[in-house]
Parts: sequence; structure tokens; C-alpha cells
Amino acid sequence: MAAPTPEPPALPALHASHAGLWLAAPDGTTQEIGKGQAINACADTPVLLLNAPLVAARLGYPDLSGLDLLELYAFLHPARFCVPTPKGLAATLGIDPPEDEGATPAFLQRALAAMLAVCGRDDWAERHGAWSTLQSLARARWPWAQVLASFVERPEWAERWLFATLPEWEDAPERPQPAQVSIGEEEVQAQLARLTGEGAEKREGQRAYSGDVARIFAPREGRGKPHLLLAQAGTGIGKTLGYLSPASVWAERSQGTLWVSTYTKNLQRQLRRESRRAWPEKRADGSAPVVVRKGRENYLCLLNLEDAMQGGFAGRGAVLAQLVARWAQYSRDGDMIGGDLPGWLGTLFPRRGITALTDQRGECVYAGCPHYRKCFIERAARTSAQADLVIANHALVMINAARGRHHGQPPTRMIFDEGHHVFDAADSTFAAALSGQEAIELRRWIIGPERNTRGRRRGLAARLADIASYDDAGGEAVEDAIEAAQALPADGWLGRIGEGAPSGPLEELLAQVRATVFARDESGGSEAGYGIETEIADPPGPLVDAAQEAQGALADIRKPLLKLGQRLEAVLEDAPDWLDGQGRARIEGARHSLAWRVDLIAAWEALLGRIGGPTDPDFVDWLAVDRFEAREYDIGLHRRWLDPMKPFAKIVLEPAHGVMLTSATLADRGPEGEPDWARAIASSGAEHIGLTPQLASQPSPFDYASKAEVLIVTDIKRGDIAGLAGGYARLIEAAGGGTLGLFTAIKRLRAVHARIADRLARGNLPLYAQHVDPIDTGTLTDIFGDDPRASLLGTDALRDGIDVPGDSLRSVVLEAVPWPRPTILHRARRAAFADEAGGGSAYDDRIIRARLAQAFGRLIRSREDSGHFVVLSPAFPSRLLSAFPTGTPIHRVTLDEAVSRLAAGPPARQGGTLPAREDTTTG
Repeated sequence: MAAPTPEPPALPALHASHAGLWLAAPDGTTQEIGKGQAINACADTPVLLLNAPLVAARLGYPDLSGLDLLELYAFLHPARFCVPTPKGLAATLGIDPPEDEGATPAFLQRALAAMLAVCGRDDWAERHGAWSTLQSLARARWPWAQVLASFVERPEWAERWLFATLPEWEDAPERPQPAQVSIGEEEVQAQLARLTGEGAEKREGQRAYSGDVARIFAPREGRGKPHLLLAQAGTGIGKTLGYLSPASVWAERSQGTLWVSTYTKNLQRQLRRESRRAWPEKRADGSAPVVVRKGRENYLCLLNLEDAMQGGFAGRGAVLAQLVARWAQYSRDGDMIGGDLPGWLGTLFPRRGITALTDQRGECVYAGCPHYRKCFIERAARTSAQADLVIANHALVMINAARGRHHGQPPTRMIFDEGHHVFDAADSTFAAALSGQEAIELRRWIIGPERNTRGRRRGLAARLADIASYDDAGGEAVEDAIEAAQALPADGWLGRIGEGAPSGPLEELLAQVRATVFARDESGGSEAGYGIETEIADPPGPLVDAAQEAQGALADIRKPLLKLGQRLEAVLEDAPDWLDGQGRARIEGARHSLAWRVDLIAAWEALLGRIGGPTDPDFVDWLAVDRFEAREYDIGLHRRWLDPMKPFAKIVLEPAHGVMLTSATLADRGPEGEPDWARAIASSGAEHIGLTPQLASQPSPFDYASKAEVLIVTDIKRGDIAGLAGGYARLIEAAGGGTLGLFTAIKRLRAVHARIADRLARGNLPLYAQHVDPIDTGTLTDIFGDDPRASLLGTDALRDGIDVPGDSLRSVVLEAVPWPRPTILHRARRAAFADEAGGGSAYDDRIIRARLAQAFGRLIRSREDSGHFVVLSPAFPSRLLSAFPTGTPIHRVTLDEAVSRLAAGPPARQGGTLPAREDTTTG
């Protein structure tokens, strides 16, 4: 006979919002209280909370502790999605949400009862491992452990440890090169019809788009001459299924692998969902036809986790390690950043807890790791070599191509979705930065742990101990590299430079960089507390001398690393008897890692050689001091390609057979709304390998004339924070929430949020904000999309990367025209286009129009969507209006009129009587 289910404990519950604070007594009696009473209540007894860091931020009391229901949820249902709000939790648990904020504390008590009841159910899918993890959490003094002790029964049989439950990956024979096939229009259209489903609306734009995409799968006509397609597909075309249709036909017939690359994690998730229409979850042999690939730093490192569980993490960090271990048992692929680990979990614990469990520093020991055969990273790499579709991101595709890090055949057919971001991704990937933070990471990678540092930092000696003991020359190279690395910055470098006491040639260089930047900065950023920069022009003598010394010190590090790489190669060629397959794999991994560091150091040496020497017209170089809110956090020298598509073309395009760049905003929009391809072609890299790309454009099917309108508010003065905040508050109130507010500066975002959050909350209009709320961006978007009365303030990440269809997003409000930041890099690129039609100002205008088009694209995501796009800027030039779709009504109005229009509801509900365009701008 089963033991009776114990009663849930009677606990007080606290809810905090910008509208007020409410506390429920153990018997459910609720009262509104003040901040002092709330803090005292939390100090007296364990109190139920939902998202403790957010409650602490609302109370202004960072040391708040309590029983956070989100932590309990992560224990009970690892790897399951839940929007971390009362409404979201209620939907997940299948109970009624609270009627208002005052009823929320009593709801938290009901939610606790519902969650504890899960422990006694026979269908609790995540029961295995719960009891063992709970014992470890009790030793870590997790507050929930005491509560759960009487609800989680000890299993009849001992539970297996995490590292015994994870499956091992298996090697598979390398996939042969794809067959050369041509796919016909009829089979592409038939596949599109199958993927969209029987009875689905036939979209002519989507059909034409699919036919265009099929061209990139044709056999290549010449070496180094891939089929290159630039395809613009307006919002609503259905481009994902549009390109998956020919892709899936090609993959089946050629037995090849297509790589689809995105810029945002949101689109990766969408692609994974849509791909299930074309491919099953598993093939008959159990292998995965579709694989998501990300950089190593996104995945859980099992060795880091084991170290954390065995004492590497202390206090709250130890609790996080146990919850992550529980998640790892149920995770689909071990992806910690944007995968099935709840994005909010890391924000409940001290900073960097999640990142410390990934391979951030490139210290992987490969086959030397006891968990190598179960490694999530290695499994993802191997399964992608056998997949039909690999969903990756722009940076990973470029890095793999640059470093030759491919398991199996390198990709020959690639689609870059969100193609308007390929330039930015290449700009970051092929950049060089010799900064204090970068240099200290290199020191840690070579030397390993120093003094009393915690955590798993294994230097070269530890990673290659057996090789060093076998090969004397290799051992000497390791020792020489460690000795030379003493010249790199060490812990505390920033403080020593600030005190005028740098140690070693690299710290002396950074000190001279800092002095030069502060001496020459004319931006005003020095007084404002922003980051500052200056060109490397006519450098002062002390900086030139320091650069030469640092260049020599870097060469002293690079030489033994090169020698070590050669010795590792020699060991592979004349392998000892004890070197097995895993040992070979480890040496291969070490060789690639060494080659990466050698190339990095060589790039730094080239950058230092520029100081006092001739300029290189292909590059832009500058010095910078990075600061946030007047606090310095890095100092360095920077180098960017003037045109980063030059290396992209050679490294990514030239070896490929078929490539497409696609986006809703790939091309600029001409005066009459037609695509202007000039900059899109120049930004594709085609000219650097002598290609003429194919062009295709399918306009959006949406009726923007009746579904949307643009309002340019003319009576809020630039710099008037009070007026700006008042404008946002009135517009959000008029719209009844559902507003995405976009800012060009974090400082203004915070100022506006601080002024209006309480006011809106009193009207039952929740307001969330990036850079204010202690919640990750993905979770903020989930919260916003789940509540039609909520609004969200954010910056660039929200302008480009979110998809919130339906009533949850009814208006987009821009704080200002998104002018490019006047950086040294921007100035150099602007000057490079000075001879083109329109000169540098035309270059700026194209950037602004692209940003406006992306921001406007957040508003209408489906045929049912409608809404307002508001720009709070009296100085909005008419030449930028072509950023908006043709036919969209545009009005220059006062704030009062804008508020009236939003209060009347979305344009589609106003009878469609608005004029097509109304613009009185003269310049």
C-alpha cells in the first residue's frame, strides 16, 4: 500500500511588481505591504517567491533569499519550457492564473501544492535521478531540499550517476561527396506542396522563391566559381519552407549535407521546428537527419561540470551545478545557450555560473577527457557530418572554414538566412584585437592555474603531460612557451596600469595605449564615462618603443608553440606503441588549438608592426579604452578589415559550390520601392572572386496600406528625457500594452524605464526592459509574447532578432532615428564609399534604412497582424522614408495625435480609411 501523500507546507508568499508589494500569510490571507515589511518578512521565515533576483531588484535589496518556485520547477522538470511569470507557470502546471497582482501570492501557494503533487504521480517523467540529486542539494544547503525531503521517495534501486547515464557517440564512416544532380522545377514545387500541407494557401511568391533557390544546387561550372544567389523575400513569403523544399530534394538525391546559417538563436529554433516537415526526428538507423551546431562555448562541458560538482563551485554555485547536472540527464543536445536549458536558470544564480560550465577558454583536452565519448560537443560535430541539414550560425560557419575544423566533408552548399548580417558576422570573425582580456586568456591557456585560482584551468603542461614525457623536444617547447608567457598580463593587470605600475612588456604596452587614448580623445566620451578610442597615427615615442618590446615578447611565445606543433605532428607520423585512437584524436585537437593560437599571436604581431610603420589600406587600426558607466574593463589595440567580405569570399565562398544570402531586407529600397542591389552585391563578397551573383526578389504579400501606419512624432525635443519618458508612457497606455520600445542608447533606456515603470504598472501594464531586469533577452521576449498587456524596452538585439506575431506586439516605438555610431571604423568605411553616388551620406542612409526596415519588420509577422510604427524624432529626413514598404501610410503628427491614433486601435480595425501616404518633410 502506497504511503499517503504529505500535505504541502504552509508558507508565506511574496509578490513584488512596480505596482506594489503583496504578502500572503501561511493561511492565504493577503495584504499590501511596504518595502521594509517585505524585507523583514523574507528575513524572518522562508518565503515563496517567483524569480527571486527580479523580486530583489524591485525591492532594491540584493541580498534577498527565499524559496524560488523557478528553482523548484528546474528540479522537477529539467529541460522543459516555462515562461517565468505567474501566467506562464499556471499554463505549464494546468491551474488557473491569478486574477490580479494582489491574488498572486495566494497563487504561488497553490502552485507550490501543484508542483509538490508531481512527486507522488506515477507519470512524473523526470523521476529518475531526483532522489540522488536531492541528497547532493541538501549537502549544498539548498533551501528547497528540506521541503522536498518528504515528497521525493527513495528509489528501490540505486540511481545511476549522470556520467553513467549519458549515451556514447559512435564513429561513422565518412560520408561520400555529394552526387552531382540537377533538380527540376516540378519536383521542387511538389515538395513545397507537401511541406506546406494539403489545403494550404498557394503563395505565388513562395513558389517563385523556391524555384530561384533551386539554382544554387546545380553542378558548379568552374573551380572557385560557386553559384551565388542573393534572394530577397519579403515578410510573409514563407522563405524557410521556400528554401527547405529544394534543399530536401537535393539532399535526398545527392546524399549531401546542406548548411543553413542564421544570425539569431530565435531563427535557429524556428528552423528546427520547420525542418520536421521535411525530415523525421530520427532515421530508421537512429541517426539524426537534422542537427543544430553552435560554437563550443554554447555546450555543457562535462569535465567542467564534474569539477564543479566535486567542489569547484561553492555556495549557490554548487546548487546551480547540481541543477545543471539534472538537466543534462534529460537534455536533447547539451546546448546551454538557447537550447532546452531554461534561459532564466542562470540568472537565478551568481554571474558567470553558466558560462563557467562551458568551454569558454578553449581548454578542451579532447580524448584525454574521461567523458570524451559522451561529450555533447563531439556528438554534435559527428552527427552533423552524417546529417542532411545542419543548422548553424554565421560565426561558426566562418570560423570552421578559416580553421579547417570540419568533421567529414566541408560544406559545399550553404544558405545564409538573415543574410543582411553576414557582413557584420564577417567583420567580427576576421577581426584582430590585442587587449588585456584577450592576452590574459592566452596566458591562462598556456600556463594554467596560478596561485590560489579556483576551477579547472589546465595549462599546456597538464594537457600534454604524456607527450612531453615521451618527446624531449616537445617537453622543452612546452617549458619555453610557459616561460615566455610570463610576459603576458597577469591577474590584477588593470589595477596595476591604473596605479601607474605595469608589470612586463604587454602591460607596459597597454599602459601606453591607455595614456595615448586619454591624451588624444576628442569625442567627449572621457567625461561622459563611455568607451573612448583614437587612431594609430603619429604615435608617441613611448608607445612605439612599448610596441616593439611587446612584439618581441609575442614572437618569443609564438616560436615554441610552433615548435610544439611540429613535435606533435612528428609524434603522429612516428607513433609510439601506447598511442591509441583516442590519443591520436587528442593530439589532433591540440594541434588545431595550437595553430589557432599561433595565428592569433601572428595577427597581434602584425598589428604591433603597424605602430610607427606604413599603413595597410586593407585594414583599419585604432586604440581603445573600453568602459561601462565610467568603469574601465579593457584596454587594447584593434584591427578590422576595411571590407571583411574580402576574407569571407576567399575562405567561405570560393571553395563552395552553391551559396545563397537571403533576407527580407537584403537590398536597399529605391525611391519607388524597387530593390536597389548595388550595396547588397558589394556586401556579398562576389567581386573579390570575380562573380556576378544571381538576383531574386519576392515582395511581401501583406497589405501594409491597411494593416500598418508610420507615425513620426514631431514635438518631442532631442535630449528631453522627461518628454521622451512621458511620450513612451502615453503611447503604451493608449495601445494598452503590446509595445516594443527600441532605444539607441542604454542610458536613455534606463532613464525612461525608471520614470514610467511604476506608472504603467498601476494601470496593469507590465513593463520589462533589457539592461534593467535581471532576465536574459530570450526570456524577456518569451514573457513579452505571452502577455498582450506587457511592453518591452530594448536595444539592437530586439530590433533584429525577435518574432512575436499576434496581439502581443501591436506597436513599435523608436526613441530616435538609428544613426550609425561615429566610430573610427565607421568613418573609414564611410570615406571608402565617398566616391560613390551620394558619397558618405548615402552610405549612412543605407545603414539607417536597413535598421528601420528591420525594426518595422517586427510589427507585421502574419496576415492577421496590424499596428503602428512610431518614431519619436522631429528630425526624420524624407530620404529615409523608402525604408518602409510601398503603400504604408506615413504621417508627421504631434504626440497628442499619435496617442489618439494608437487609442483607436490598430489600423486594420479602423475601417482602412487612412490615406496611403502623408508626408510634408522637405529634407
